[in-house]
This record gives sequence, structure tokens and C-alpha cells, in this order.
Amino acid sequence: MNKTNNKLTGALGEEIAAKYLENQGYKILDKNFHYSKYAEIDIIAKEKDTIVFVEVKTRKTKNFGHPLEAITQKKLENIYKAAMFYLQNTNEKHKKYRIDVISILGADKYEMEHVKNVSTY
Repeated sequence: MNKTNNKLTGALGEEIAAKYLENQGYKILDKNFHYSKYAEIDIIAKEKDTIVFVEVKTRKTKNFGHPLEAITQKKLENIYKAAMFYLQNTNEKHKKYRIDVISILGADKYEMEHVKNVSTY
């Protein structure tokens, strides 16, 4: 698969995840928030008084592993740094924050998994 297909698959996964979150009552605050060339947060949402930083991993097949297997400790550290930057530079009122991961596996029919609070910083 080439990079263009990967980007399209990723963008589609992010749209599916955003719609899912909205249906669950989350308010989408931002998408594709860039902190550095190493850190981007796919979706920033709000659930009641909690800011939720969401990493979305999408795969059409398990040929290269399950989407959740792509979440490394280094990736979480970069998301955390970006999240701290966002929190320091926003006027959005919040009492808590967390990092979630949404994995999407499949093409036409897909399985989605929402793992809440993957980081214990």
C-alpha cells in the first residue's frame, strides 16, 4: 500500500471515530492538532468536564498487525507532550484530561474498539 492510500485510510478512520464520539455525546474541539513533526493529536474532544486526546489507528487488514499494536510508548509520550501544550494554550474549561485510543479494523465492514485512559501520566 502506498502513502496516499495510507493517508486516505487514516483520514476515513478519523472521520468514523469523530462521528462515533459525537454519537456518544462528546464535543469535538479540534482535529489533526500539530505540536511538532513527531506529535499530532488526531482528535481532541470534550466529555463533560474532561478533555480527551484521541489517537486513531486504522488498518484495512491484520496483515501488519492489529491497529492497537501500533501504539508505542514513544507515541504515547509524544501525544502526552502535545496534550500538555494544548492544555497550557487553550481557554477551554476542564477539570480532567485523558488519552484514548480508537482502533478501526476492516474496509467495508469494520470493527471498532475504544480504549479509554491508555496513559497514566
